[in-house]
Amino acid sequence: MSNPSVLAEQANATTTIRGYGATSPTSAVAPFSFARREPLPNDVQIEILFCGVCHSDLHTVRNEWQNTIYPVVPGHEIVGRVTAVGDKVKRFKPGDLAGVGCIVDSDRTCPNCRAGLEQFCDSGFIGTYNGEDKHLGGVTYGGYSEKIIVDEHFVLRIPKNLDLPGVAPLLCAGITTYSPLRHWKVGKGQKVGIVGLGGLGHMGVKLAHAMGAHVVLFTTSPGKKEDAARLGASEVVISKDPQQMAKHAGSFDFILDTVSAQHDVNAYLELLKRDGTLTLVGAPEKPLPVSAFSLIFKRRQFAGSLIGGIAETQEMLDFCAQHGIVSDIEIIPIQQINKAYERMLRSDVKYRFVIDLASLRS
Repeated sequence: MSNPSVLAEQANATTTIRGYGATSPTSAVAPFSFARREPLPNDVQIEILFCGVCHSDLHTVRNEWQNTIYPVVPGHEIVGRVTAVGDKVKRFKPGDLAGVGCIVDSDRTCPNCRAGLEQFCDSGFIGTYNGEDKHLGGVTYGGYSEKIIVDEHFVLRIPKNLDLPGVAPLLCAGITTYSPLRHWKVGKGQKVGIVGLGGLGHMGVKLAHAMGAHVVLFTTSPGKKEDAARLGASEVVISKDPQQMAKHAGSFDFILDTVSAQHDVNAYLELLKRDGTLTLVGAPEKPLPVSAFSLIFKRRQFAGSLIGGIAETQEMLDFCAQHGIVSDIEIIPIQQINKAYERMLRSDVKYRFVIDLASLRS
């Protein structure tokens, strides 16, 4: 049985970590040191090797969602190696590969958490960054840093047969697309559309193809046809061409919309079969107008999806290991993160930036 005084001492113990963070909406992401707790009995300490760059990082750094608490250290697509574990940890040991996605805590008692749906925690899940740090006070700091300490429940096993940098974006972009494909039971014999070929869309194409669906990519860019075919799309539709769109009317079982810019969802709703579903995982800034007639005449569904729970995220990683799936990435040193943000705004990356944290240590 643990000594209460020892536990109290552990709870207050911290170590200084080097990372990169932003101190205001207009400041660059720059070197920033901060405190992390020392591992508690249920904690896993991970040396961060790679961290993916998500569009959410940029939104948060620039306070575009009006909820950022500064200073902020982004990064929720984390892979690394376990360097220490608490004495109650059972699933990890030093030397293991491990990952951390978007969630580092939840209340674990509400119906959603008990169902393995921590992303829908009734109390609100604790984000890997810009969330409430219940141990040290203040906010949580993310993966643009040397190491992270996370409760074992929220740590993921990383398959050994996958390219480690390419695994990092699976922990957000991968699970964001996998979860709705699984929930709406995408599989063989189905016609599935993926709208947009960015960080999310390229994972949607790969995963839907691996699930056995006939995959159609919708894009505004004719130049993406060849890449779409390489990733697993059987057809490519240029969405701004009304004739190409009309050819597919009423033919889709499921469409996954990954676009965050303003766009006409009714054009895609019209492509669904009776009882078909269009699921939005992109996050447009303004509400999207939806025609009632696009829905009611064929009993179509317009739905949304977030990330996934911890168990489903592990399922996704194991599925990717089985099918040899990783994200298409460009590796950068952390010193280039601000330039990467600017390139990301121009869609000048195929398809996800990943930071090599060796650059921080050097």
